[in-house]
Amino acid sequence: MAIKWKAVRYMVIGMLGFACLNFVVKYLDHLSAFQLVFFRAAGTLFITLPIMYTKNLNPIGNKKWLLLSRALVGFTSLLLYFIALKLMPLGTCVTLRYLAPIFAAIFALWLLGETVKIPQWFFFLISFSGVIIIKGFDPDLSTLGVILVMISGALSGLVMVIIRKIGYNDHPIVIVNYFMVVSTILGLFGSILYWTTPNALDWPFLIMLGVFGFIGQFFMTKAVQMETTDVVAPIKYIEIPFTVLIGITFFGESYGWISVFGFALIIAGLIANIFYKSRILSKKV
Repeated sequence: MAIKWKAVRYMVIGMLGFACLNFVVKYLDHLSAFQLVFFRAAGTLFITLPIMYTKNLNPIGNKKWLLLSRALVGFTSLLLYFIALKLMPLGTCVTLRYLAPIFAAIFALWLLGETVKIPQWFFFLISFSGVIIIKGFDPDLSTLGVILVMISGALSGLVMVIIRKIGYNDHPIVIVNYFMVVSTILGLFGSILYWTTPNALDWPFLIMLGVFGFIGQFFMTKAVQMETTDVVAPIKYIEIPFTVLIGITFFGESYGWISVFGFALIIAGLIANIFYKSRILSKKV
C-alpha cells in the first residue's frame, strides 16, 4: 500500500507547530508557568468551542469522570513541562518528555492488562540509557528540570492510557475541550497567585500559544486519521531537531556530541518500539 504523503505533510506541519509552541514558551519564561498554561488553554478554547457548536457536540460528554481525569492529569503534565522548559535547554527538555510512550506502555500493562514483550523492554532500556548519558555527562543540567520533565512525561503517558479507556465513547474535540476548560480554570487560578504583568511585546506571543498549540494538535490528529501508526508516529520525532535548531538560533543554546548521542539513543529506542509493535499488529491482522 502506497504511503499517503498528505498525511506525512500534515504530521510535519503539526510537529513544526509544536516546535513553535516550545519557542514561544521559552521566550515567555519571565512569566509564570500558570500564566503560560492559561493563555495556551484559553487561546485554544476560542478555536475548539466554535467547532463543538458547529458539530453540535455535547460538551459534558459521556465518560465524564474519565474526561475529567484526563484533563487534570494533562494539566499537571503541561504545567510541569512549562516549568522544566524554564530550567533546561529546549532540545533536552523536549527529548526527555518524548519518553511518554514508554510510561504509557507501563501504565497500560497495569491498568489495561496489556503485555509488554521482552524486545520492547530492551528498546525502553536503550531510551533510558540516553537519559542517563545526557544527565550524567552534563553536570550543569538542572536536576530539578530533569525530574519535572520526567514526571511530565510519565503523566503524559498516563493521559494516553486514559484516552484509550475513553475510546470512541466521546468525540476527540470533546476530549480536547475538557482539557482546555480545566486548564483554563486552574491556570487562571494559579495566574492570580503568581502573576507577572506581561509587557506590550508579550501579548502577541501569548496569543500564539493557543494558535500554535491548536495547529500542532489538529494536523497531528489529521495525520494519524489518514495513515498507519508505523508511518506517521516516527515523524513525531522531527519536533526534536526543529526545537534544537530553534534553541541554537534564538537562545544561544549549544549541545555537545555526548548530548546528541543521548538524544539519538532515546529516539532510536522509541522508533524501534513503534516498528516492533506495528509488526506484531500486522501479524494479528
